[in-house]
Amino acid sequence: MSIDVLMPALSPTMEEGTLAKWHVKKGDKVASGDVIAEIETDKATMEVEAVDEGVVEDILVPEGSEGVKVNTPIARLSGEDGASAPPPKAEAKAETPKAETQKTETPKAEPASAPKPAPAAPARASGERIFASPLARRIAEQKGLDLAQVQGSGPHGRIIKRDVEGATPQAARPAAGAATPAAAGAPRQAQTLAQMGIPDGSYDLIPLDGMKKTVARRMTDSFRDVPHFPLTIDLEIDGLLASRAKINAMLEKQGVKVSVNDLVIKAAAVALKQVPEANASYSPEGIAMHHNADIAMAVAIDGGLITPIIRKAETKGLAQIAAEAKDLAERARTRKLKPEEFQGGTFSISNLGMMGIKSFNSIINEPQGAILSVGAGEQRPVVRNGQLAIATLMTVTLTCDHRVVDGAIGARWLQAFKALIEDPITMIV
Repeated sequence: MSIDVLMPALSPTMEEGTLAKWHVKKGDKVASGDVIAEIETDKATMEVEAVDEGVVEDILVPEGSEGVKVNTPIARLSGEDGASAPPPKAEAKAETPKAETQKTETPKAEPASAPKPAPAAPARASGERIFASPLARRIAEQKGLDLAQVQGSGPHGRIIKRDVEGATPQAARPAAGAATPAAAGAPRQAQTLAQMGIPDGSYDLIPLDGMKKTVARRMTDSFRDVPHFPLTIDLEIDGLLASRAKINAMLEKQGVKVSVNDLVIKAAAVALKQVPEANASYSPEGIAMHHNADIAMAVAIDGGLITPIIRKAETKGLAQIAAEAKDLAERARTRKLKPEEFQGGTFSISNLGMMGIKSFNSIINEPQGAILSVGAGEQRPVVRNGQLAIATLMTVTLTCDHRVVDGAIGARWLQAFKALIEDPITMIV
């Protein structure tokens, strides 16, 4: 009896991945715990283990294959000498969801039933706002669907993923500007460049990998769908730098070094506890008020950006935050993070100060309610009591989701954050 091993879902939101490498070949016997493959998502690389014994009957998806959908058969196992074997399964290391296996009497695939068309929506008035999730909008755009003709089944009639998956372009008007069938066959990027007057052969086109595609999609969705606004202030950090020097002198024997970013993470977490309204996320069902400050820190890696998370940062000392941040950043750059280590933060920090950037605005990392952009600390002239002086200033910008963090809440959070940064001892009292 043959057993199909399916493409595992390494996170709740994973839809597809890259089968980066096989560790077994046809005819190999595998035992429980053997690593049989490596799977890449847009954020991490995970090893897949066998949890039962079996013999590799066939490799169905070659290594290097991109865009492999979750639950697609990737290999077939059988019992030794044709004997029936317990259904072997594969699971990703580090507590990732298990890849289910499916019993098959014959290798022939059953024909898939056609999806039921989504019910047509009642006629909408011209210009009436259409409520749809970012994912539903993206699928509709790809399929050339007119959302005005789709009936939403989500809360308050909101159009969600399942509503557009079953719809067909024939049942709806093509979206404005939708590509014609001939144009759809050409690479979208090449079409855009040609429309801009850039001739073929005058550039090298680098294909987008999974991470770049995901980052581009999520940032576009966030910038388009989230009503955001920035709040910017300057902080005097001479006291912070002096405190950091003393802290590092105390921690020298432990081999721990606290960075300015570690202090920013701690101050942000404490400020979120002082102004809990800023530690929130918007959803159609209501505002989620988070119990802990789970701080996501932006880390640049080859091919994109990832945001590993310091969980319950408000409860941790600076030495622990520094050690965790260093470990997470190192494993992020080698794509060895577990999904739970970069998914589900409540607040993000992006620091480009070490690159000399004075100030900037970041795009909100949905569903978080805000993100803090941290610029470089530099000596600037200031006026104190009518006299010109020199101080080390750092500009920070808080980008807020106005549905959750309005101007007053954002301002109060920045006031609390400023007090903590300018008098660091208050972080621990």
